[in-house]
Amino acid sequence: MKKTDYKKKLKHIYKPSTKKVDIVELPQVNFLMVDGEGDPITSQSFSDAIEARFPLAYTLKFMVKKGDMGIDYGVLPLEALWWADNMSAFAMGNKDTCKWTIMIMQPPFISKEMVEIATKEVEKKKEPISLPLVRFESFKEGKAAQTMHIGPFSEEGPTIEKVHLFIEENGSRRVGKHHEIYLSDIRRAAPEKWKTVTRQPMK
Repeated sequence: MKKTDYKKKLKHIYKPSTKKVDIVELPQVNFLMVDGEGDPITSQSFSDAIEARFPLAYTLKFMVKKGDMGIDYGVLPLEALWWADNMSAFAMGNKDTCKWTIMIMQPPFISKEMVEIATKEVEKKKEPISLPLVRFESFKEGKAAQTMHIGPFSEEGPTIEKVHLFIEENGSRRVGKHHEIYLSDIRRAAPEKWKTVTRQPMK
């Protein structure tokens, strides 16, 4: 059984340059989503959202692999949309008052009905506190500027500012919400090696 690696298939989305900012056009795709607010380092709701998201994503993966479809694929990385009343504070690394939507992209063959079945399976085994908050939703970001940030989250400020400056210099303006994709396992990788896709929709 061949395994599909969507990070390689969608390389322009998940592996941007570390040296420059690029413009990408993001298609409409489906995600598992949970909303919340607060600093991800100290917010219990953030941890609860992740605890619900990954078991559901992996249950869907194995449902597809063992079912009639017989398709294997790698679970996509954790992503988050961020916004706040004061985005300048966010850009400087203060995420205490920020709101977020945690997301994991789903392959096109995953349906709402499949998510409902997988949710019941996860409920039986683990009952994550945030599982009832998970929704399956289509999301289209459209045109955006992005780059790869290497290093701890606390040092993202200059990278975010570089993306914002790029948008201004191209005669465009920021729209939508700040978007990050977390490519590293922070439990194992050293902070100076963490890889984060830093993205901002533009118009």
